[in-house]
Amino acid sequence: MIEPHIRQAYAHCLRLARNHYENFPVASWLLPRRLRQPVAAIYAFARRADDLADEGDFPAHERLAALDAMEQSVRASARGEPGDDPVFIALADSIQRHALPLEPFLDLLSAFRQDVTQVRYADFGELMQYCRRSANPVGRLLLHLYRAADARNLGHADAVCSALQLTNFLQDLHQDYVENGRVYIPQDEMRRFGVDEAQLGRREDSPALRQLLRFQTQRAMQILHSGAPLGKRLKGRAGFELRMIILGGNRILQYLQRQPDSFQRPRLTRRDRFNMVWGALK
Repeated sequence: MIEPHIRQAYAHCLRLARNHYENFPVASWLLPRRLRQPVAAIYAFARRADDLADEGDFPAHERLAALDAMEQSVRASARGEPGDDPVFIALADSIQRHALPLEPFLDLLSAFRQDVTQVRYADFGELMQYCRRSANPVGRLLLHLYRAADARNLGHADAVCSALQLTNFLQDLHQDYVENGRVYIPQDEMRRFGVDEAQLGRREDSPALRQLLRFQTQRAMQILHSGAPLGKRLKGRAGFELRMIILGGNRILQYLQRQPDSFQRPRLTRRDRFNMVWGALK
């Protein structure tokens, strides 16, 4: 029996998740009912940290201090001392109830701190280290919730999450550059293909940029496919939803490879979604 104040804290997290456009795994009807509350708590935590990292005109030292305070709160939550913040009340209950490890939460905070201090990546290895902390922790936490966090599954989840993160970067080239001054394409590869990052700000397409992006999408697709066996290994709704997500990510990468405008954000059609459902059922 969940105590009333904990139930209210989960309700707060669910409202946050359902009101935000990036909540694809959170409010999904495919998610087992018993996991909707902890997933919402994880989402609310990550959403708050992400918002702090991108907090408008606040200076870097204030954003970093706010993220440090979040680390203290999540450590306290893991000890069962969440205070009166509903996000951390829900998170403390989820950590205890589902035996969630602390490390993924700390990795997420580390990545959000990096968003404040680093806006360029020298090479692909450096970018993947960022993905390891910014994307992979979510997949790892979900596997712990599914009670399927063995070494093989964690490795495949890391591949899927990193590939989806790379896909998001490729969809948001102009937005990341203009709004946050960030470039998530490795600097050495931009030089190799002869692409000037100022093109991203001007939305200036070119044959060199299209070649660079084809290289990026092909690599992201390979990484995504390397993690795809996890979709078959997970049972029930969890496996079905993961297969849907993988198929959707693959379709977006296909659009990014083929579309004539490098800055157009792909949109999945009704036919795409039907094919994703059909493919996930196989």
